[in-house]
Amino acid sequence: MSNDPGTDFTGTAAAPEHLQIDARALDAYMRDHVEGFAGPLTILKFKGGQSNPTYLLTTPKGKYVLRRKPPGKLLPSAHAIDREYHVMTALHRLGFPAPKTHALCEGPEVIGTAFFVMDFVDGRIFWDGRLPDVARPDRSAIYFALADTLADLHLVDYDKAGLSDYGKPGNYFARQIDRWGKQYRSAETDKIREMDRLAEWLPSAIPKDDATSIVHGDYRLDNCIIMRSTPKVAAVLDWELSTLGHPLADFTYFLMAWHFPASLRGGLSGLDLQSLGIPHKDDIARRYAARTGRDVNPDLDFCLAYNMFRLAAIAQGVYARGLQGNASSEHATRLGAQIRPLAELAWRYAEKAGA
Repeated sequence: MSNDPGTDFTGTAAAPEHLQIDARALDAYMRDHVEGFAGPLTILKFKGGQSNPTYLLTTPKGKYVLRRKPPGKLLPSAHAIDREYHVMTALHRLGFPAPKTHALCEGPEVIGTAFFVMDFVDGRIFWDGRLPDVARPDRSAIYFALADTLADLHLVDYDKAGLSDYGKPGNYFARQIDRWGKQYRSAETDKIREMDRLAEWLPSAIPKDDATSIVHGDYRLDNCIIMRSTPKVAAVLDWELSTLGHPLADFTYFLMAWHFPASLRGGLSGLDLQSLGIPHKDDIARRYAARTGRDVNPDLDFCLAYNMFRLAAIAQGVYARGLQGNASSEHATRLGAQIRPLAELAWRYAEKAGA
């Protein structure tokens, strides 16, 4: 990745040829399915997003966002557009900061793949964890707001939200380890010893605690929109990996930023957080624990090893699609350089957990 992640992933541009959308067909669909819609329609693709291509739809009266499945051969169970749509719809109704959804098209007849349309939410998206463009007092407020929002998600009663069938309660770690191990092997391009060792060890070290909540699955700074006027979360984006799962898995995924060096996904490890005004990971953990009543310290090293293994598998899938030419972002192939460091770091945490 470049030294400034925002350079590559911020803003919009014309879609590459294989990801272009028929504006007339989409305009006709939205006239029939989106209340209050009136064209003409201008379509640009957001530069960010490695998985499901995302587009800005602009009309004379307002803006929308479209998320679609990418074209081409896809990994099993990936790019779950319909699941994103359903969980965001349910959570928005509860007042959780998920964008309002408008329409879901599950077939290829309009633009060639399934897609959904949601509100455009104005605000700020940050790719650099140091938040260099944010006033120092607001940096801690933003990180605490992120922790609070994730805690609130984990406190949602998924039965009352109508999401009791959104996943399988219980046995989350075992199912995820098996799933991502298979996904990794199906997309494997180079032999990485640590990935094989992790796939063998992780199932033997799963925590006994088997709590269940809605989990986002990819909760991090750049998947949240921060309000322009105040350091609060305006919207949580990218629900592709959400399901019913273990809240500690979700929280420690967010916490990985404090364990990654700046060279790996813009991590915070090794930085002078106090001078930057960014909370220490222990402060984030205490904040989350106070809001949820859940102690995050037991099994922390296992959860970090698990999440890094999972992230390496996800990156491998994106990288493989980049090599095939059907990934959402032209920068997908750069992820190939991150897979091995992720696996090696994951194994170090596995060793700390007793591997």
